[in-house]
Amino acid sequence: MKLILASGSPRRLELLKLITENFSVIPADCEEHLDSALSPKEAVKALARQKAEYVSEKYPETTVVGADTTVFLGETPLGKPKDTQDAKRMLSLLSGKSHSVITAVALARGGKTLNAFAEETSVEFYPLSEKEIDEYIATGEPMDKAGAYGIQEKGALLIKRINGDYYNVMGLPVARLSRELSLFI
Repeated sequence: MKLILASGSPRRLELLKLITENFSVIPADCEEHLDSALSPKEAVKALARQKAEYVSEKYPETTVVGADTTVFLGETPLGKPKDTQDAKRMLSLLSGKSHSVITAVALARGGKTLNAFAEETSVEFYPLSEKEIDEYIATGEPMDKAGAYGIQEKGALLIKRINGDYYNVMGLPVARLSRELSLFI
């Protein structure tokens, strides 16, 4: 099975290795914009399709996996923080509340989407003090992650419970992806 992962995320690379070692990494270098006119799941799926199709146009014979993860507090998307103040704002918003983590995955070949799906996981944070937020931001972990936290690192200390796929929160729902890939490869 030869695949291309259209993502530079070290977490996605690590997770795709649970399915196969036989893939290349070619990040999609295209502009991303979350379409607020769409439902959260459809908006994230559109981004995943865009990434997969962009790379698959350049490598038309290979199946490309594109993915996008976005955190939603209600209907409000929380992407990657712009700076430490933005990370603090996001973590303060999530403090003591439940939110959704939606990861969408698209499989494309020849510039066309073969299939796209989205998984949603509910995550509840403990109430966080300003000190806890500042200490977590000082680790540097929040800066490249949707919602300003990573479940697989020190961000795990912020989480009271999850309902859904743990790996989805990391950025790639591997069990579902494995099943979907078996239909196209």
